[in-house]
Amino acid sequence: MPSVRPNIVLLLSDDQDWNGLSTRMHPDMPGSRSDYYETPRLAAFAAQGMRFSNGYAPAPVCSPTRISLLTGMTSARLGWTKAAPPESGHKLIEGSSRKSILDEETTFPELLHRAGYASAHFGKWHLAGGGPEHHGFDVSDGDTGNRDADPFTDPNPVDIFGMTDRAKSFMATQLKAGRPFYLQMSYHALHRPENAMKSSLARFEDKPTGRIHRDPARAAITYDLDTGVGRLLDAIHDLGLEKNTYVIYMADNGGGGGGGKGGSGSADRLHGGKGTLGEGGIRVPFIVRGPGVVPDSWCHQPVVGYDWFPTFCGWAGVKEKLPEKIDGGDLSRLLLGKDTPVQRRDTCLLFHFPHYQGDTPQSSLREGDLKLVLFHEDNSRKLYDLAKDPSERHDLSEARKEDAGRLEAKLRARLAEAAAKMPSPNPTPDASGATDSRKGSKAAKGGKRDGKQAEPSEP
Repeated sequence: MPSVRPNIVLLLSDDQDWNGLSTRMHPDMPGSRSDYYETPRLAAFAAQGMRFSNGYAPAPVCSPTRISLLTGMTSARLGWTKAAPPESGHKLIEGSSRKSILDEETTFPELLHRAGYASAHFGKWHLAGGGPEHHGFDVSDGDTGNRDADPFTDPNPVDIFGMTDRAKSFMATQLKAGRPFYLQMSYHALHRPENAMKSSLARFEDKPTGRIHRDPARAAITYDLDTGVGRLLDAIHDLGLEKNTYVIYMADNGGGGGGGKGGSGSADRLHGGKGTLGEGGIRVPFIVRGPGVVPDSWCHQPVVGYDWFPTFCGWAGVKEKLPEKIDGGDLSRLLLGKDTPVQRRDTCLLFHFPHYQGDTPQSSLREGDLKLVLFHEDNSRKLYDLAKDPSERHDLSEARKEDAGRLEAKLRARLAEAAAKMPSPNPTPDASGATDSRKGSKAAKGGKRDGKQAEPSEP
């Protein structure tokens, strides 16, 4: 850790596959990188820092991840688990989900502010509640959502480069004032791929598609995002801030689409996508560069976005007692190369999605390499050993009944402790729209990768 308090920059992409960069997210898995997208600046950035092969978004959709990041709690505890409106006509009524961050919820930007940090939030807020400046940020783009990016096309697709310019100005101002800062870049990309630079689209229309990724528009907006991230990294370098600035890159949830009940992925690709608790919905690019982080290093411990709350507070020298109910643990020792267990309220990672979107309502728990998925329509379960089977092809729930039963009991206890909102039986399901957990929801049927599938609209 640096001798003076470091600057912290969080780069948060939207709807990005774990394998959505042109650099691997696991050293031994060829399918953990894209075979079509090009992200040269992020590939270079990854080589300068640590890649987490088991890095998770707190939720498989956007706004639950965003509030989880800010408050350090699971989306189950927060009671905010979905962004899109609930679906009707199914066997279960979806668990309720709120749509606004509360005044009484403590965010880490508030703690950093009281510790002397300046803070800025640019891009997609998507949490209502009065906007970023009502929750600890000094500067922001306001109470923005998905649709605020719609008007921005070539030469500033989804405001990628406008955000960069505002971030450069903010950093220069804090440097001049001698004040440490926290900067969050909540990119709208990869939303609105049709807004990509024309030159980027032409680049990928002329390029043979891959086996994993095939959509030229999505490739183009990914390339534009990479360019924007590169310009921001250049600004950090040009301002002389590199040596004392942590830069984190991650996504708010996985990309792709479609779920099903498990095991459809190939051996080197993750199963499922946005709106599911398959690894493709929650495992995301997760890269950190900064003071004391060994270049081109790897960490294979499971980590999750709500771990940043205590980590950032530790880096910033926050003296206040952290909120009692935070679920995250400090990652700073891992980033210094010390492979010690992360200290959290619970050693397991909890995910809860009591909704129909890419699949049926479900919850999951990861303990070490084991992952238990509980499907609420029929109370069935799946068990996977992710070290041996990251694509979730082989259900071990029958072969390892003791582990499955133990993890199911622990999962149910965790949900009860968090007072998680649960789905309930629907007394009047629509026979034409109802599903069972082996077929997935209406949203999953016919789903395609590369962002082409129909997605429920988000607020």
